[in-house]
Order: sequence, then C-alpha cells, then structure tokens
Amino acid sequence: MIDTVAKPKTKVKIKTERPRLHKVILVNDDFTPREFVVTVLKAEFRMTEDQAHKVMITAHRRGVCVVAVFTKDVAETKATRATDAGRAKGYPLLFTTEPEE
Repeated sequence: MIDTVAKPKTKVKIKTERPRLHKVILVNDDFTPREFVVTVLKAEFRMTEDQAHKVMITAHRRGVCVVAVFTKDVAETKATRATDAGRAKGYPLLFTTEPEE
C-alpha cells in the first residue's frame, strides 16, 4: 500500500499598507503680514480666500494650525515651498510637518 501525504494549498495574499499621512502645520510669527500668509495658503494649498483666512486666524490665535494632511513626500514638499515663498520675500514664515497619529 502506498502512503500519500496531501498538503493543503495556501494562497499568499499580499496586503499593501497605506502610506502614513503627515500634517502640514502653519506656525504663527509676529512679522509676516496676514495678507501674505493668505496669499501663500491660496497658492500652495489651493484654498479659497475664506478658507485661507480661517487657517491664518487660527494660527494667529493659537500659535499653530494644521493646514492640510498629505503623504509624507507631498507634505514635506508643500511645507518647504510655502516656507521658501516667505523667505524669498524676507519673512520668517514657517510651515512644518509631523506624522498624523
């Protein structure tokens, strides 16, 4: 008599993980004009005038404000470009990023 061993066939399902998201944060300063901050928010983050004004006022009152949430590369690029726009005009405008929890 022949003994045969049957192995069950298993399928390996590869599950891709979603990339971690990062917050872009506007840090308030006392030197950058409000109108300029609104202009940068509209240009870099494609906000309406009203949305940009609300974000700017929130940062002004609380010290910081989350502008938007993106993947790490996009968040860092947008934060750098927005900060560089302020530096180009001589303002200490600062956008930072941090991982979302």
